[in-house]
Amino acid sequence: MAKSTILVLQVVIALALAGSLVVQTVIVPLLWADLEGEALWGRIALVIIAVLGVLTLQVFAVCVWMLLTKVRRGSLFSATSFRYVDVIIGAIGAAAALALILAVLLAPGPTAPGVVALICGAALVLAGIALLVVVMKALLRQAIDRDAEARALRSELDTEVI
Repeated sequence: MAKSTILVLQVVIALALAGSLVVQTVIVPLLWADLEGEALWGRIALVIIAVLGVLTLQVFAVCVWMLLTKVRRGSLFSATSFRYVDVIIGAIGAAAALALILAVLLAPGPTAPGVVALICGAALVLAGIALLVVVMKALLRQAIDRDAEARALRSELDTEVI
């Protein structure tokens, strides 16, 4: 991967993280104020879902940043990469669960059924993305195994030639 591509991705991630901090410090308190007439449990639930949803995005972004750093260093094909991939899978899964919880909370209220269905669809898409990352993790495992096999064969050839 080109260094310029990695740099552009890191700039995008940095901007997204900065934006997420703005959401947590400015938008979430405004959400709390906008929900003033609602039941207290509903206000608390919606604000918690918003904060946790942003947190899942932040965790995802940091893990992708770490993987990009490993790509830049040429050390992506190592067992330590799996911990970041596992956390990414967990963050996406948590975001899917939060979206589904939000849909369940909004369903009995005055929210239009189409909006609830859209949120359920988003939860389904997020779950599908988590499964896609699971498949990509399996591909990473295969690539690491092939890399180790190639190194062993090269080493064996080097000792045979000498």
